[in-house]
Amino acid sequence: MPPPNVLILRAPGTNCDQETAWAFELAGAKTRTLHVNRLLERPSLLADFQVLCIPGGFSYGDDVAAGQILAVQMRHHLAAGLQQFKAAGKLILGICNGFQALIKSGVLLEDDPGLGPPATLAANDSGRYEDRWVRLGVGGPRCVFLRGIQRMYLPVAHGEGKFITRDPDVLRRLDEAGQLVLRYLPLAADGQGDVPAAPLPFPDNPNGSMGNVAGVCDPTGRVLGLMPHPERHIDPTQHPRWTRGEAGPVGDGLAVFANAVEYFR
Repeated sequence: MPPPNVLILRAPGTNCDQETAWAFELAGAKTRTLHVNRLLERPSLLADFQVLCIPGGFSYGDDVAAGQILAVQMRHHLAAGLQQFKAAGKLILGICNGFQALIKSGVLLEDDPGLGPPATLAANDSGRYEDRWVRLGVGGPRCVFLRGIQRMYLPVAHGEGKFITRDPDVLRRLDEAGQLVLRYLPLAADGQGDVPAAPLPFPDNPNGSMGNVAGVCDPTGRVLGLMPHPERHIDPTQHPRWTRGEAGPVGDGLAVFANAVEYFR
């Protein structure tokens, strides 16, 4: 089968589009990077692609809130096209700022009738931008992008990455549905054992997310939002201690993109 076509959607302030496109291409996909204004002019362009990815950065400078302006554009001008895209069995990935846009637009987690959004991403508990490496564990097999992955070591770089739900019952509901697919692990984790749900301290949990949540998928497992940057660890030399022999044969993040490509084979 031909390689899947991936749309990398950028906005003013996006700064991870080229790295994300390269990661998908290294995994075997074909990519096209498109400014959101072009998609607003022709939403029908979505039909040309099998994967939509919203990469990291600072869309619209995060002037209102991280990802909020892009989320409003998606909610009010692209909702129908995105719904058709999801209904067609295609994949959507949001990384960092893309996660913020997906969750605030309702594309990732639909609003609860009469109650509004079930969850959002808020300012880090530290009160500052966090740029550091974290350990991650995958919880359950639901998400297409995370199939076959148990642990990852990836960098985070965000000021608003704290996952919070409207109330504890929402967190429990998402957990029971298998949608809390990526969680922070203790930095000293040896790669064994269960993914903890008990609160982890800073910097293991770099932002204070409820349930140590680092990534969430929709009920189908085909839409994923995550705060860590898999595109920043696709080559072993990107590991901060690769010269000490701690890196694997490939970067941990490459499998995320390879799973998307494999899904269409």
